[in-house]
Amino acid sequence: MMHVVQSADARPAVPGPAPYACRPEDSRGRLHAEAESATRSCFQRDRDRIVHAGAFRKLQYKTQVFVYHEGDYFRTRLTHSLEVAQIARSLSRALGLNEDLAEALALAHDLGHTPFGHAGERALRDCLSGLGGFDHNEQAFRVVTQLELRYAEFDGLNLTWETLEGLAKHNGPLADPRPSLARFCEDLDLELGSHASAEAQVAALSDDIAYNNHDIDDGLRAGLLELDELRAVPLVGAVLEEVEARHPGLERGRLIHETVRRLIGLMVDDLLAETRRRLAEAAPDSAAAVRALGRPVVAFSEDMRQKERALRQLLFRRVYRHYKVNRMTQKAERVVRDLFALYLERPDCLPDAWQAAVAAAERPSDPGGAAQDGGRAGRARVVADYIAGMTDRYALEAHEKLFDPYSRL
Repeated sequence: MMHVVQSADARPAVPGPAPYACRPEDSRGRLHAEAESATRSCFQRDRDRIVHAGAFRKLQYKTQVFVYHEGDYFRTRLTHSLEVAQIARSLSRALGLNEDLAEALALAHDLGHTPFGHAGERALRDCLSGLGGFDHNEQAFRVVTQLELRYAEFDGLNLTWETLEGLAKHNGPLADPRPSLARFCEDLDLELGSHASAEAQVAALSDDIAYNNHDIDDGLRAGLLELDELRAVPLVGAVLEEVEARHPGLERGRLIHETVRRLIGLMVDDLLAETRRRLAEAAPDSAAAVRALGRPVVAFSEDMRQKERALRQLLFRRVYRHYKVNRMTQKAERVVRDLFALYLERPDCLPDAWQAAVAAAERPSDPGGAAQDGGRAGRARVVADYIAGMTDRYALEAHEKLFDPYSRL
């Protein structure tokens, strides 16, 4: 057997912590004070709590685009989150950022997604119209601050300020935060009007890199996309042509994988180059200075932004709005709407713990006062929390039990 040993000079240099990186020793702490771990930094501890959360395990059976039973090979929210974390760690290492914080944010960013992906979210948003609305980013925040009930001394995961900030600002500064986030900031100000840390920005763009490229992969394998359609997309067409020229006659599965992995590499390289340019221009000397810049420091070049936009337009037209996906998502939306309507009118059909949560939400906030959140709105929020926490499989089974007269309870 031949062994090839990589020389030390061939390995990429790994920079030490950058002055603008988040440092665990400088963390602003947690809402509920805790003794530090003897074996892990505070950001490593956050990551571990996220991985051990019930909501994280459920991601295995929550879909990206395809309902879980469409095929075991397609990506779920769990595999997507792991792929985002891998990209975020690599980018953070190259930029001298805190890998553990970036990884924690990558692993947690989809915790608030409903069953059936964006179809489920659309249905819940419609159901909660006039009752507070629904947003999966807000729901992820609710999961880590309220809904995970695992620890004796607090609700949620009691994550650090930096991790909570990154989750809250996943899409950038918030001028008009959602209700539960605004209430939380009364106790722990996350400075929602500023940009998040560089680590949080890395995690957010790693999400974009992962889902764009992996939805190409899944779309091709599902037969929703054809390779010839991708040739007209500037970014993808050039890479596909290069792979075919270098490996003529390559079988389709390898051709897809080779094209996708090179696309990821191109986007990663572009992000690193543009981010380094911005860092050199702004010269932030601390994590606080990154937040105070007034614009993102982690970004794609304008050329890559335009190419990425063209790719996303193709994916929306040919994958996310494909007639086969539309058929599937309308079924999924109907399942969520049916469940919501029934549980809202008959909360006694909920499990005991959730019935207790409904009663607490409807209880007056002060003696003789109006019910908290207007009673019905409070009940609706609890029902939404329950449904949002379902996996695809559990939602389908619950719907069958509640609406099929021949189903066993």
